[in-house]
Amino acid sequence: MAASGGTRAIVAALLANAGIAIAKFIGFLVTGSSSMLAEAVHSVADTSNQGLLLLGGRTARRAATPEHPFGYGRDRYFYSFVVALLLFTLGSVFALYEGIHKLESHEPLTSPLVAVVILVVAIGLESFSFRTAIHESRPLKGSGTWWQFIRQSKVPELPVVLLEDLGALVGLVLALLGVGLTVLTGDSVFDALGTICIGVLLGVIAIILIIEMKSLLVGEGATQPVLAKIVSALEAGGVERVIHIKTQYLGPEELLVAAKIALPPGLPLEQVARSIDEAEQRIREAVPEARVIYLEPDLDRTPVAG
Repeated sequence: MAASGGTRAIVAALLANAGIAIAKFIGFLVTGSSSMLAEAVHSVADTSNQGLLLLGGRTARRAATPEHPFGYGRDRYFYSFVVALLLFTLGSVFALYEGIHKLESHEPLTSPLVAVVILVVAIGLESFSFRTAIHESRPLKGSGTWWQFIRQSKVPELPVVLLEDLGALVGLVLALLGVGLTVLTGDSVFDALGTICIGVLLGVIAIILIIEMKSLLVGEGATQPVLAKIVSALEAGGVERVIHIKTQYLGPEELLVAAKIALPPGLPLEQVARSIDEAEQRIREAVPEARVIYLEPDLDRTPVAG
């Protein structure tokens, strides 16, 4: 569900951004608006980003090899991290440069109504993409806030598309304000300030994504609620207690679980093996993404309180 939902959101964003980018470049050529140029480059970056996310989803499905025995699930994290870097360099840095240049040159706008029409149409298309991303993210978000979803989600594509679309929508509004105020006042400084605001906005979003994607790429463990489910599943059968446990996501839908479990002393080997098999089954039923499980049986050597 997560993979298919992410793909739908990515494709919707890719189609919307490709069309918007073409319209914005035409608008820039007609009007000379730096806000329009910054938004056009932003849309090109977003379109490229969606292509990278689709590529990451494809390469992550490769079968495991002796060199990569746990598979390629983290490819999705890698390409999402690259997307965050591109959003910062192609989006934020270019917009800041263009805004500062426009602020110094005071170049006037031509045919600003063309820019206004294009921006309004772009807002409509971007709203459709944003709505799709929200719809596909709701089942994974659950009862938490959207900020918690962005911070805690192990599926990288949906938070990336959500923040990209949100940034694009706010950026379009800023560009519209910059062009509108320039038309009303005749002062192109507002167009330049709108462009600088777009650059700052994209920079903030890119930094958030870089931090989150880096954390996933380095390796995150299960959240506390998921970890509690695993421990509860382990201790529901013949396991006396979980001595210690470590988890790590090998990919958005593949969790590694390694635990040392205390079994009653004196169990025959066949019973030990059966207890471990049953414990693994309980974990998989409680947490389906726990696909790689290593359990080490041991004796409980906790000192008895006197």
